Amino acid sequence: MPATVIMPALELAQETGKVLRWLKSPGDAVAKGEPIVEIETDKVTVEIEAPTSGVLRDITAREGDVVAVGKTIALIFAAGEDASAATVKASPLARKVAEEHGVDLARVKTASGRIEKADVLAHVERRKPAGADGVAARLVAASPKARRLAAERGVDLAGISGSGPGGAVLVGDVASQAPRATPPTDVTRPTAPAVGNVWRIMAERMTASWTSAPHFYLVREADVSRLKSWRERASARSSARITYTDVLIRLVAAALVQHPRVNVAWKDGAIFQHGGIDIGLAVAIEDGLVVPVLRAAETLTLAEIASRREDLVTRAQAGTLRPADIHGGGFTISNLGMYGVDAFNAIVNPPQAAILAVGRINDRVVAVGGQPVVRPTMLLTLSCDHRALDGARAAQFLGALADLIEEPLALLA
Repeated sequence: MPATVIMPALELAQETGKVLRWLKSPGDAVAKGEPIVEIETDKVTVEIEAPTSGVLRDITAREGDVVAVGKTIALIFAAGEDASAATVKASPLARKVAEEHGVDLARVKTASGRIEKADVLAHVERRKPAGADGVAARLVAASPKARRLAAERGVDLAGISGSGPGGAVLVGDVASQAPRATPPTDVTRPTAPAVGNVWRIMAERMTASWTSAPHFYLVREADVSRLKSWRERASARSSARITYTDVLIRLVAAALVQHPRVNVAWKDGAIFQHGGIDIGLAVAIEDGLVVPVLRAAETLTLAEIASRREDLVTRAQAGTLRPADIHGGGFTISNLGMYGVDAFNAIVNPPQAAILAVGRINDRVVAVGGQPVVRPTMLLTLSCDHRALDGARAAQFLGALADLIEEPLALLA
């Protein structure tokens, strides 16, 4: 039996996914684990890998299609496996009409075992009453070219009487409609930024967090004199480019080991304790914000953290993160110091209980031994969900983190 390629569910609330680009074509040989299709999920664009090795066939979702989670979008046949036995038998005319009407041939019933044009048209007629629940409105019978032209002209396909088989809307039917009015060419109008799926979901999640989670904030200034020296020495000993973000990931992981009660989430009215220390890193991309996760951060060296962080950020900005890269995470770091920001309050990344906002390193006058001196310092702001964290526990964690920043060699003790 062939292996199925399905639209994956990458989040609990995800219902659909969008096919952006097929990386392989029908008939291509694929290896297990090889990326075969790009999918736009609720959070990010990811590459879906082949579940097994074989030959890719029977692609049912075209580029641009929005598909329900769990639906089969392609099959992979083992080498030498007879594909014809598992594929739908249909005449060329039936396949053409099915494409024009957006019909999945696997759902068409036939008594002869071979689907003909009449079977497809009968299926279309049976499907029409489904308009009451919105299905018919979503599946207006139209050719692909007619759909593209209608989208370009802003024409509603539901209002066009089609001249094709079974009333399908054809290109000529759309072309005969009045084109969408365009503004005068001498008037310059600002173009509104496009809101993609990633940005939309980001907006929904942050709104839900801000309106449902009772936020409170703790601010701590830390002297980073020794941290700067530690990073410089670590960079000199490593071939990796070690950044302050890498150092912070290492120190946050160590502080979470000391204070596991901060490594929690609020789920279904209860506190959930994370088993491992998986730290998310807020990364700005063109379409919004994504949070790839560094797994078991407490077990990684600085060089390993730097390498994995660079890989995740590069793939996030290229839109090639894998589903496993964005799953989970118990704590998030958001660093805007490189943009010259002194301090900011971040919104908790649900269902996590806390997020650390990091400002820039700046020379400030501080008191040392009762005397004013200039030292490089960093402002840390810990945003917390009061449902899962109280002020005392959060303060103890932030204090431990500040101590490690001011004396990072304590990690070696």
